[in-house]
Amino acid sequence: MGRPYFLIASAAVLWGLLGVLSKGVLEAGVSPLEIAFWRAVLAGGLFLLHAALSRQLRLARRDLPLFIGFALVGVTTFYAAFVLAVAAGGVSLATVLLYAAPAFVVLAAWLLLGEPLTGQKLALVGLATLGITLVAQGGGQGITVTPASLGWGLLAGLCYASYYIFGKWVLGRYTPVAIYAVVLPIGALGLWPLVTFSHKSSTVWGLLLAIAFLSTYLAYLLYYTGLQHTEASRGVLIATIEPVVAAGLAALLFGERLGWWGLAGAMLVVSASVLANTLRRR
Repeated sequence: MGRPYFLIASAAVLWGLLGVLSKGVLEAGVSPLEIAFWRAVLAGGLFLLHAALSRQLRLARRDLPLFIGFALVGVTTFYAAFVLAVAAGGVSLATVLLYAAPAFVVLAAWLLLGEPLTGQKLALVGLATLGITLVAQGGGQGITVTPASLGWGLLAGLCYASYYIFGKWVLGRYTPVAIYAVVLPIGALGLWPLVTFSHKSSTVWGLLLAIAFLSTYLAYLLYYTGLQHTEASRGVLIATIEPVVAAGLAALLFGERLGWWGLAGAMLVVSASVLANTLRRR
């Protein structure tokens, strides 16, 4: 595997840690919204420092409304919805539902960007929908399938889709470091009024720092550094090892196991993600 692919795969592994790290903090009594808040605050601080030291901290005033909008969707809502999905249904379920994002991208690109809705794209959406249905029916050990767990997981996937739409516009104008130095602090401000803060041990602070540094700051840097030297579609395909890592760690640490129907559904959802990026590459 070449260096760019290794960097992207490493980012996917770090993202795969996010669910189990979050579950560890949840089991210590910290609320999902507080976890999302500290993730945005701590990682945002790291990106602000990085941007300041590398002189990348800039933003045109005319672009500020779009950055605020993306921050509220891609950070405030996305970070909260993912941890709420983990709390409600488990790591494996939340991560699989996150990968419904490419199906949402197809629909959003049709509605917002005027991209054609071809038969292939409709088939992709149908494949993802069937996979989600099987996951919802399948359940499994240590996994709770409820309207709440499905709703939060799908909302996380919908918000994750905004990264593709926003990125298509913004990555040609700003570096990833400059983008996250702005949107993470704004996203944290959106969460702040909703958070009830709790007492945390040094172990919990260590887990929160791992979420912020490993699964956010370092993962984003590795991913975008690798992406600079390879095609975006191939990079996203490599990143689909994330749900495999997350499910494996959840099984090892928390005894989570998708049932047979759930596994079949998860494979369909990830396959839809792979096909979506293959179509984008073509």
